Amino acid sequence: MILPWLVLVPFVAGVLAWIAGRWSHAWPRWIALAGISTDLAIAVALWIRSRTSPPSGSGRWLADFDVRWIDALGIRFHLGVDGLSLLLVLLTAFLGIMAVAASWTEIQDRVGLFHFHLLWVLAGIVGVFLALDLFLFYFFWELMLVPMYFLIAMWGHERRIYAATKFFIFTQISGLLMLIAIVALYIVHGRATGTYTFEYVQLVGTPLAPSTAWWLMLGFFGAFAVKLPVVPVHTWLPDAHTEAPTAGSVVLASLLLKTGAYGLLRFVLPLFHDAAAAFAPIAIGLGVAGILYGAVLAFGQTDLKRLVAYTSVSHMGFVLVGVFAGTTLALQGAVLQILCHGVSTGALFILVGALQERIHTRDLNRLGGLWAALPRMGGLTMFFGLGAMGLPGLGNFVAEFLVLLGTYRVSPIATALASIGLIISTVYALWMIQGAFQGREREAAVLTRDLGPREMAMATALVVALVWLGLYPQPVVDAAAPVVTDLSATGPTRGAAR
Repeated sequence: MILPWLVLVPFVAGVLAWIAGRWSHAWPRWIALAGISTDLAIAVALWIRSRTSPPSGSGRWLADFDVRWIDALGIRFHLGVDGLSLLLVLLTAFLGIMAVAASWTEIQDRVGLFHFHLLWVLAGIVGVFLALDLFLFYFFWELMLVPMYFLIAMWGHERRIYAATKFFIFTQISGLLMLIAIVALYIVHGRATGTYTFEYVQLVGTPLAPSTAWWLMLGFFGAFAVKLPVVPVHTWLPDAHTEAPTAGSVVLASLLLKTGAYGLLRFVLPLFHDAAAAFAPIAIGLGVAGILYGAVLAFGQTDLKRLVAYTSVSHMGFVLVGVFAGTTLALQGAVLQILCHGVSTGALFILVGALQERIHTRDLNRLGGLWAALPRMGGLTMFFGLGAMGLPGLGNFVAEFLVLLGTYRVSPIATALASIGLIISTVYALWMIQGAFQGREREAAVLTRDLGPREMAMATALVVALVWLGLYPQPVVDAAAPVVTDLSATGPTRGAAR
């Protein structure tokens, strides 16, 4: 029952937080913190067990839970965790704690309902990372959408309804495309084998005509591309990030985008490896375009939140390139980039939210010269900004270097173009730090307080995580190794040098 508890705990904690909000603003916060901390403890216990007692034989599943659900349609409530999904569950629980802590003083209205929606989003994300039945996966995929919509629409900023509606439309339409592809794969497998099932393990290896595989792959890829996001279906992202509350921005950038990357690794490559191989040059081109486009657009922003949002478009482009390059090094880099981007970008959104809470603006034209008043905030923003641009010694550098090194064996031109994005990232990172914290002070408000103990504790945890991923990423590489090995052996460029 360890895997169902990972999903049930935030569900139940969300309901309890909503109920407790009728009597107190403090209780929902503590209940939410306890609930997501419990998930982190369970995930850490699974991690320790996986390190001390790895799966025997050729199996890679660390834990498995499988019961009947809707027998008539071949639907099962099947959850499973391997190294890849365990890493992402750990990231979800860790950054879920950060999201709760970041909202501690920011959210003062309908506190119980806010934490209900926040915890249900996190439960849906955990479910996506654990589901091994495609119908169940789609259920959790859609479950993430509704509470995130309300987080933006009810607790967001000035244009929150527009941003929430745009987010809903993009994700709902792309999700419906994936549903059509799932049902079609279910029917094709049933006709070919006589067994109608949504089980992921059984659907891998389904015999498909090339044209059928191509269209089904595009259905899955479309849903994951919107979530990642891939240029040109990224336009919902800057608006949603800008208008969401701090916790919403953290969950969106650090976790929700990762469900798209996970979908590419878990479903697109294993289910449609031949179609993915044919599509790989296009996907790599889209990834490179996202790297360059996101970096250039980030440099052109004056809203700090919007600037950080466009950096996500750029950095997640490295994930897309690494996944479809398909070599061992590129896939290792993609997995590391998923984790490192979650930590560094989540930290930047937390710091921008803390700055807005104090000075009530994110406009670089109104900021400047804040380092003297906010030295701790300035120093941490510089640290995570340097991390985002790929400073050696931090996790992002290792991840992007591995992606580029692995991709070079497949496409030197794509590697060279993607490397330009690293140069541009240096420009926008320094521009952000200079514009907000250096130069002449342009904001009339008198700032009296820097980051407090709660905020420093959060920042310290994020700093430690990013430095650890930069200096000693081997445990992460080892955890994802079975998945990476399988994908590099059967993936888009399985004939390339490893």
